[in-house]
Amino acid sequence: MAQKKTVFLTGASGNMGHHSFLEFIKHKDQYNITVLLRDSEKNRKLFDQYLNDPSVRIVWGDLKKYEDVAKCVEGADYVLHVGGMVSPSADYYPTRTLNTNTTAARNIVEAVKAQPNPDAVKVVYIGTVAETGDRNAPIHWARTGDPIKISIYDHYAISKTIAEEIFADSGLKYWVSLRQSGILYGEILKNIDPIMFHVPINGVLEWATVEDSARLMVNVCGDDIPDEFWRRFYNIGSGEEYRLTNYEFEELLLGTLGIGSPKKLFQPNWFITRNFHGQWYYDGDELEKYCHFRANIPVKDYFKSLLDTVASYYKLSFLAKPFAGVLKNTMMKSLAYKEIYGTQWWIENQIPERISAYYGTMEQYNAIPKKWDDFKIVIPSKKTTSSDVVILEHGYDESKPVSEITLEDLKKAAAFRGGECLATEAEYVDFYTPIKWKSARGNEFMMSANLVLKGGHWCPAELPGNSEGKKFLWDYDTEASINPFFAQVWYPLHDKNEHNVYTEAIFKGFEGFKD
Repeated sequence: MAQKKTVFLTGASGNMGHHSFLEFIKHKDQYNITVLLRDSEKNRKLFDQYLNDPSVRIVWGDLKKYEDVAKCVEGADYVLHVGGMVSPSADYYPTRTLNTNTTAARNIVEAVKAQPNPDAVKVVYIGTVAETGDRNAPIHWARTGDPIKISIYDHYAISKTIAEEIFADSGLKYWVSLRQSGILYGEILKNIDPIMFHVPINGVLEWATVEDSARLMVNVCGDDIPDEFWRRFYNIGSGEEYRLTNYEFEELLLGTLGIGSPKKLFQPNWFITRNFHGQWYYDGDELEKYCHFRANIPVKDYFKSLLDTVASYYKLSFLAKPFAGVLKNTMMKSLAYKEIYGTQWWIENQIPERISAYYGTMEQYNAIPKKWDDFKIVIPSKKTTSSDVVILEHGYDESKPVSEITLEDLKKAAAFRGGECLATEAEYVDFYTPIKWKSARGNEFMMSANLVLKGGHWCPAELPGNSEGKKFLWDYDTEASINPFFAQVWYPLHDKNEHNVYTEAIFKGFEGFKD
């Protein structure tokens, strides 16, 4: 009988993390599972039945404390880093989110390096689709290696982008970054919040089911995963069936609840027109090729099944259908006008930073029809072979295997980003060792060719945010004018003459931040 593997799983009390934990429990004849949990009444109750399970080791502690992380990493064959602060908490506590998510990444890397044989430990980092931000049509098809473009005010994505860099340039032999998309799970039916209007109705997202995501976590630990899989970036999605526009998603969600069309509950001008995140994955099948995690359940059947996972009173929600008009003019309208985060509150109070980020100008907002009869719903083709597929340039010959990428290729890629590769032949040791680059703004920085070419990263000093955590800067107008690589994801959705007023977004004031 094969020896059991030991897996350290973070975030085991969260949505993806807990489903992953339960999936490992199904295979506890093959795995011992270590989890790091905050010592709370909720977590004690959630894991009470596993306290005496010999296959489960529970460490009560904190991802921000190195000693706690090191205790969990000791003896692990795999570290699956799913945990961290996520939205909506991340929206209210941006500084805390940055500190939590980046400190956890550093603690894991240092703890793995402290092991007797660091090369024996494989680390899986769960990134996010939010790293590449707003990708509405016509640039709605995306690949890893496309530009990092964090949406305005998305503090969670900033923290995840920095954490991804920490893992990718850590020097670890076995790491991988899996960028998670929107997750479908039963509790999503209960999400009634002003942020429901923070999506463009014609925007797109390739969703991942929580069950597929859990299977992925188990399968990535399989013996059949080859060495070539590691030190790469992948997009997580449940495939073509789960490529939805936001309008289609609302139709499926409200249909599951028995309410019907979103036209009965919302006005089209309650929704933003840009500055969310989401894309359809041109390279989405790459991860499936290695990990075989998709159940391939028809999306309509999956949404129907969600109702079986929530409280019984949601199954009576069909009673709301006759009262949809009342709900629209009471609950939904109140959410749209809710202070600080309601889209209509921004308009009513003329908040220039929010209007600029999410609409452009008041003229552009006023052009949005208030009636669905006047609003054009657009649903692009979902086939990677369709004529509307626009693939972004990455600035080098992508047909080359990594082993054949030369310093000249790196110089071309840097020039396409408006900068330079300053490394010499002697300094370009390999694709994974950080070398020196220079941005169009004149900042010099160290970063691996892998993170630049395959991860889409660029100068860390020019990410929105700074080390003090006091400000987050989004000077994307300037960046697009000096960086042709970045311009590909900016100008299709923004006017070249546009002047945005969100360049500097302070944490305090109307934003409602609590830290």
